[in-house]
Amino acid sequence: MVTLVEPVLAMGREDRFFLNMAVAMALTIFVAFSLQLAAGRSSFGAPLMIHAHAIVFMGWVVIFLTQVVLATRGPLALHRKLGWIAAGWVVAMVAMGVAVTIFDARTGRIPFIFRPLHFLVFDPMSLFGFAGLTAAAIVQRRRTDWHRRLHFSGMSLMMGPAFGRLLPMPLLVPYAWEAAAAATLIFPAVGVIGDLRREGRVHPAWWWGIGAILTVYALTELITYSPIGTALYSEVVAGSPGAAFPPLDFPPAPPMG
Repeated sequence: MVTLVEPVLAMGREDRFFLNMAVAMALTIFVAFSLQLAAGRSSFGAPLMIHAHAIVFMGWVVIFLTQVVLATRGPLALHRKLGWIAAGWVVAMVAMGVAVTIFDARTGRIPFIFRPLHFLVFDPMSLFGFAGLTAAAIVQRRRTDWHRRLHFSGMSLMMGPAFGRLLPMPLLVPYAWEAAAAATLIFPAVGVIGDLRREGRVHPAWWWGIGAILTVYALTELITYSPIGTALYSEVVAGSPGAAFPPLDFPPAPPMG
């Protein structure tokens, strides 16, 4: 979590709550991708770009959890230094995420549970939303209450791939993406409940965070089913194997066995 926050004297109830939330997020991601590997749906034989993407994004999970530990337990000096490194890491995530999405679309590697055009739009849109919420958290770095909630809202947008590996996605087609997207609201919802239990009210940062997430998803749907989305897809996959896949038809499922 990218931060420059005011020192805290001791870890109170809210600090413990956000530390537990960060651990739960990290464990969810670890379990989801471990199960994917154990089931044989992921392979170390994937293209180099896929491995680079995995390193960058898993690196963020480590940074995020480390920053939350440092923010709640200290030392804050290290937390501040690592915060600016993490800010640059977010830029790398956006660049790598967009690049690997285009790579998948052009090589016809879109999972059969997603419409190719939908996949091309929702991956970058989620990244842009994550980066926007992270930037907002940086701006609010001296207001810890806003800062941490905006960061957690941004991290929630990054939970879609993890939930997509935990949910029975093939059974949820044609609404598999919508199901995974809805699941990303679990952690902000827990944050809202946590505020109500501790303070008897909900901090407005959660409403801004949840509103931003819902806006990202609404724009994703709007772009996907618009002439802009169709033109974008045609431009991206032109002259590549991905052009053989109709933008709004689900790719064929892989053979069983």
